[in-house]
Amino acid sequence: MIVTTAQLFKVAYGKFAIGAYNINNAEQTMGLFKGCIAAKAPFIIQLSKGARKYTDKRMLEAIIRSAEEIFPEAIYAVHLDHGDEETCYDCIDSGFYSSVMIDASHDPFEKNVEITKRVVDRAHAKGLSVEAELGMLGGVEEDIKVDEGNACLTNPDEVEAFVSKSGCDSLAAAIGTSHGAYKFKGQQSLHFEVIEAIQKRMPGLPIVMHGSSSVPREEVLRINKAGGTLDPTACGVNEDEYLPAAKLGVTKVNIDTDGRLVWTRVHREYFRDHPGEFDFRPPGKIFIEEYAKFIAAKSVKLGSAGQLDEVRKAVTKR
Repeated sequence: MIVTTAQLFKVAYGKFAIGAYNINNAEQTMGLFKGCIAAKAPFIIQLSKGARKYTDKRMLEAIIRSAEEIFPEAIYAVHLDHGDEETCYDCIDSGFYSSVMIDASHDPFEKNVEITKRVVDRAHAKGLSVEAELGMLGGVEEDIKVDEGNACLTNPDEVEAFVSKSGCDSLAAAIGTSHGAYKFKGQQSLHFEVIEAIQKRMPGLPIVMHGSSSVPREEVLRINKAGGTLDPTACGVNEDEYLPAAKLGVTKVNIDTDGRLVWTRVHREYFRDHPGEFDFRPPGKIFIEEYAKFIAAKSVKLGSAGQLDEVRKAVTKR
């Protein structure tokens, strides 16, 4: 069942976080649905601008529609991740999405507000929610690249004015995370003081945490043992910080890199162990099951595992 992002946030706020996962193909979609059903967790499917170009946006939408028929018990929203203004309008007008993200964080404050407000007006007219970004995460995600020198944490003092002027429904805040597999080095904790300051100024505002993969060392080591050359010192967010952040209003947690690591590990190991094989379906089947286990485990850390019945009651209440 596709529901609005706002409906999910209303149930989750202050209690648990909704996992938001990027998909690009059928195998990811099947694993995502299987994992969330196993964990009894609601979730958000994210389609990025790059994913919509990778195959074709209509192909991805058809895959999701098919998954909805295969897994009728699933409850989820469909979200555009890191959209520019043109892509946001295309998604809004499609009638398929639950929400869109407009990322104008690279622009000055007033320009960010101006662009976000235009998208909000268009989206709200169609009943969609809008996620905006204030502050900039370091790292790389598709065509978005911000070096560490230009990355900056969200200023809590700007949040109230930004939300008030733009009308956005949720805020992607820079709170110490980064995009991509090559995460900050060493042990770095989330900036809980920033999260707390935002919640204090704007209680009830859903905060979105981007770049929230944990980059498990075991995955990196197994990939490298099977022929990869990933940076073995790369690391990400401590999974045990998801739920404490959720209690402070972090309601949506974006996870992409970790899923790609699972895909890479499965395929590298399979073809290493079966050098004469050329059929992509056997490792594809393995990936679906491994990705499902990965999603179920993330749901536990997010606190969303076991919440499906509560969400169902909330979204079907008349």
